[in-house]
Amino acid sequence: MNWGVGATALFLSRTWSRLSSWCVSHLISGGFAAFGSRSRVVYPIRLSGANRIVIGDGVFIGEASWLLTIADGSNRAVALRIGDRTKIAGYCVISAARNVTLEDSVLLARNVYISDHIHKYSSTSSPIVTQGIAKIKPVLIRKGAWLGQNVVVCPGVTIGTGSVIGANSVVTTDIPEYTVAAGAPARVVRKIDEC
Repeated sequence: MNWGVGATALFLSRTWSRLSSWCVSHLISGGFAAFGSRSRVVYPIRLSGANRIVIGDGVFIGEASWLLTIADGSNRAVALRIGDRTKIAGYCVISAARNVTLEDSVLLARNVYISDHIHKYSSTSSPIVTQGIAKIKPVLIRKGAWLGQNVVVCPGVTIGTGSVIGANSVVTTDIPEYTVAAGAPARVVRKIDEC
């Protein structure tokens, strides 16, 4: 078989990528509350408070993502759960103080931001960065949901099973199951019907 230089380079690149993500995943897996089998994290990755993060089986987390848990007093319970077979394309930020859950088989496109809190901004005498966090409310992304590129999910939101959130949307209220929602703020634009 004559592959040629281009095909050989592509094969080697893919092999190197898979091997390096396996190595990174293996090296960092012990720092999590749980890290499922066949789960892969692509370097570079930014992690904060991984001991409060649970990663399910067969999860993929793309490059340049940031998973963080924020200190919540003496609370040491798991704050971020990523379900089995969930795929995170990359450049995503998931920030949890108490409870962000992505159920099984959730799909996140690039640049998605999910948080169960906001920054306090009530004081005019101190910078926002020093004021702490507020409005801590759980976030739940139900199984099989798909969030498009640049989606923002705000505190207290539940996105229903099998729902689709259009690119560039800001989700501020609950989205029912099997619907398509889009906009800023996101609104349901149609129901997903069986074909």
